[in-house]
This record gives sequence, structure tokens and C-alpha cells, in this order.
Amino acid sequence: MKSLFPPDFLWGTATASYQIEGAVHEDGRGLSIWDTFSHTPGKIANGDTGDVACDHYHRFETDIHIMKEIGLNAYRASITWSRILPDGKGQLNRKGIDFYNRLTDTLLDAGIQPMYTLFHWDLPEGLQKLGGWANRDLTEYFRDYCAIIFQHLGDRVHYWITLNEPSVHTYLGHLYGTHAPGLTDWKTATQTAHHLLVAHGLAVQAFREGGFPGSIGITLNINHFEAAGDTAEHRQAAQRMDGLWNRWYLDPLFKQSYPADIWELYENHRFTPSMKAGDLALISQPLDFLGINYYYREIIHADPTIPVLQASASSPPPPITAMGWEIFPDGLYHVLTRIKREYTSIPIYITENGAAFPDVLQNGTVQDTPRIDYLKKHFQAAAEALAAGVDLRGYFIWSLLDNFEWACGYEKRFGIIYIDYATQQRYWKQSAYWLKDFLAVLR
Repeated sequence: MKSLFPPDFLWGTATASYQIEGAVHEDGRGLSIWDTFSHTPGKIANGDTGDVACDHYHRFETDIHIMKEIGLNAYRASITWSRILPDGKGQLNRKGIDFYNRLTDTLLDAGIQPMYTLFHWDLPEGLQKLGGWANRDLTEYFRDYCAIIFQHLGDRVHYWITLNEPSVHTYLGHLYGTHAPGLTDWKTATQTAHHLLVAHGLAVQAFREGGFPGSIGITLNINHFEAAGDTAEHRQAAQRMDGLWNRWYLDPLFKQSYPADIWELYENHRFTPSMKAGDLALISQPLDFLGINYYYREIIHADPTIPVLQASASSPPPPITAMGWEIFPDGLYHVLTRIKREYTSIPIYITENGAAFPDVLQNGTVQDTPRIDYLKKHFQAAAEALAAGVDLRGYFIWSLLDNFEWACGYEKRFGIIYIDYATQQRYWKQSAYWLKDFLAVLR
């Protein structure tokens, strides 16, 4: 398997700013919707917040040293919009830029390539008060923010991601209400989805106009859906779920259109987003790469009790992770080869893949054998996709550190490094030692 990965392959871990940085009231940072949401009673398990998280803001040098020790050559992180522009627009916060300059330079000094995500769900609260992503003005504010980041970091950072998982931010944040900003409205959700994609297009445009070196793409979470049975009803239900989560984002990016079946479904319910002439051309402009986050398969059955989609997921078969997600490595192969077959041959990075398990710290480490087995099998699936002709350029494990896992708070641990939140001590799990050995053999 190891011989199938090319020498210049990027091996990294992925994180998100709100989940690890902490320091939410320091150095001029403005509030984000996740600050507001996590401080709303009943929204987060155990009343947890990201106020301190992994204290990465103060401990990033320690964390980069750990990455170097493991042998990683890349690191995917996200930039906190409200550290740069506390209200989302207007006055620049120089101390925010200074932090990401220090982070970038320290990574490069360690021989680690940064890959920065410009929006990983933590919208400035000031922009949410203007209507959030349902307000088209935010697409312009996002472009302006991205242009500032490119101006200050674009000479050194060669990998940029405009958005992380717009589908998750759209539906969990604006339809199901389990993520910030906690809304539950179909029309708002579909409009948010469209404006996120327009914002992506404007960010790509700003990058191209600036003539910066490097490459830019977007990260989508692509689920692998299968019908619960060989009936027309189950197959159509699986197709609708695929349309909602996958094709609604892939099609405009690579086919300059929204999927006709989902558009018709939304039209029948008066949920279609408002659009302007030229939007789809803006969204579908060429990308340098596509980021794919893959975690699990879902088996879908027809369910007339579910409004609009009339589909729901069956209980996953074992084995499952602590999140209740099925462990299905073949799904990664199916997703990667499907993208190549149906959408694009541009380079692909697996920008997130990993698993939460009930990790227990004993004698300074965690015997997380299930995570090692998980990674081995998913690495193998990636190698098979490479052998099948997928232009796979990198693999980022979620995550470097245990962290604030959104609505789950600190209950779920995805890291290869264990965090003792009371002391902020970092402990290597056995999966980190295994990864170090794996990477040493590659080199």
C-alpha cells in the first residue's frame, strides 16, 4: 500500500479554529455565531463552550512541534473571520493578522505546508445580526475578508480552501437547528446554500485577480448513500438524499446547474433560492483542487413521515464509532472514484477523515487500537482509488487534537493527540505513534 502514495503526497491533520483556538476575548477578536450558540443554554452537551478549547492560540508552537515529531508535512487549519474583522467587515484587527502570520511562519520553519480554510462555520456575530448568509451582502463581505487574507498570507500559503462543508453549515445550522446559528427554516437554508456558493465564487475570483501563487479549492463532505432495499421507493429516497447533501453542491460547482430533481422538489414547496444572472457561471469557475471530507455510509429508506424529502437513514450496522457512524472504508473509494467518473479529474485532497472512540488515558497514553485499524483501512481505500486513476494529492486526518466537537462539546474525541482539558496537557495516543512509524517508512 505504501508504495502507491507518491513522494510529494501531503500527509497532514486537520483542525478548525473555533474547535481548538480558545482565546475568544483576546487581542481584539470579535464574537462569532458559535460563541453565541455555545453560550445558549441547552444547545451544547454539558454546557460546553469553545472559550478555551485546546488553547491552541497560546500553544500553537507546541502543537506544531508535535506535528513535526510525527512526520507530517502539511496542516489544514481555519482562519477565524472575526479575529481579522471583528464585526465581519470594516476595521481590520492587526493582532488577528499577526497571529496567523506567526502560525504560518512557524509551520513553514518546521517544514509543514499550511492549508487554510477561510470559512469553517464561525460567521462573525455582527454579520448574523444583518441576516446571516440569507443576506446576499455577505457574499461581498466574504470576498473582502478573503482578499485581506490573501494580501497578508498569499506570498507564503500555497493551499487555500474557501468553504468547509457548506452542506453541513446550511442544514445543521439553518434547517435542523443543531448547529449555529440554530435556525429551522427550509427557505433560509436553500438561500444560505446558494449564497455560500456565490461567496465561494467571489473568493476564487479575488484570488485569481490578485495573481497569488498556489492553488484554491473548496471542501465538500460527500456521504456515500445506498438504498435500504431494491425497490423504486428506496432507490428514489436514496437519490433525494444524495441530491440534498451531495449533488446540490457538486452540480453547480462542476456542471453550472442545480440538480433538476431537487430543484423541482424545492420548487413544488416554494423553497428555491433567489438567484441573479451570472451566479452559476461565477460558482462554476475552474478550481485547482477539490477537498473531500468522508466519514461514513448511510443506508436510506423511504419514509413518508419526513416532510419534503420523505427519506431517512436506517440504523447503521456495526462496526460504528462513538458518534454512531458506520465504519465503511469502501465508501471512501466509492466517493473518490465517483467524483472522477461523474464530475472532474482535477486533483483531490481528502481534507478530513477520522473517527471518535471512547478514549481512556492510562499511563500517559491511549490504547486506541480501533482508530489505528480505522486509519489503516481508509488509507488502503485511498491507495486503491489512486490505483484506479484518481488524482489524489493528500490526506488529512481529523483531527490532530481532541477538541470542541460542536454540539457534542468535549464528549467526543477525534484526535490522535489526547487533550487533558483541565491541564491542557497533550498526550500521544497509540495512533499518533503508529502514524509516525507509517510516515517514517514512506520516507
